[in-house]
This record gives sequence, C-alpha cells and structure tokens, in this order.
Amino acid sequence: QVQFVESGGGSVQPGGSLRLTCAAPGSIFSTYVMGWYRQAPGKQRELVASIGTGGSTKYADSVKAQFTISRDNAKNTVYLQMNSLKPEDTAVYYCNAQLGLSLSTPVFNSWGQGTQVTVSS
Repeated sequence: QVQFVESGGGSVQPGGSLRLTCAAPGSIFSTYVMGWYRQAPGKQRELVASIGTGGSTKYADSVKAQFTISRDNAKNTVYLQMNSLKPEDTAVYYCNAQLGLSLSTPVFNSWGQGTQVTVSS
C-alpha cells in the first residue's frame, strides 16, 4: 500500500498563507507526476495542482496565480504554497501520483490522511 504523508494545514484568516508538504516513497516520486487534490465538505475530490518530474506545472483555473506547487527531488517531497486564501479554499488536501499533467485521475487508490485547511474569519 502506497503511503503519502501530508502536513502543514491549519486555520487561517482570509488572505493568509499556508505551505503544505507531501512526502512520498522515492520510487513513486521519481516516476510520476505528483498532484495536490482537495475535498471540501459535501463535494467531490478535485485536482488543484500538478508537477511533473522535470518541474512542469499545471493548475486548476480556480487556484492559478494563488497556489504554487514545487518539488524537492532529493527529499521526495512536494509542496503547495497557498497565498491569498479564501473561505472557499477550505478543504482537506491530499497528494497522489498522476500518469500525466493532463490526466487528473490518481494512480493509486490509497490516500494519506490528508491535511485540513480552514479559512475563516
């Protein structure tokens, strides 16, 4: 069973920032595109940002210019810098692997525990 470990969430006021971290097994990290997904209460899980093994990135329209995804290949870690947070960004955030930047379906059925992001005044 693949293990993804997400961290860095918390409660912030609108306009605040958070940096999420996802650690993945090295064999996964070096092979696949990595993506950040989120699931808000009562909604389906959605892909918000992806990064290829070479550093190419893709974002959902809803988070462009607001979120930045990056990766540290030496640490098998992917990050999500979230700025100018809005209440609608409230969700549990997860990471998983993808087969390609334009393929949103996660590779693995197993998910980490996720990290809760709450944006509220």
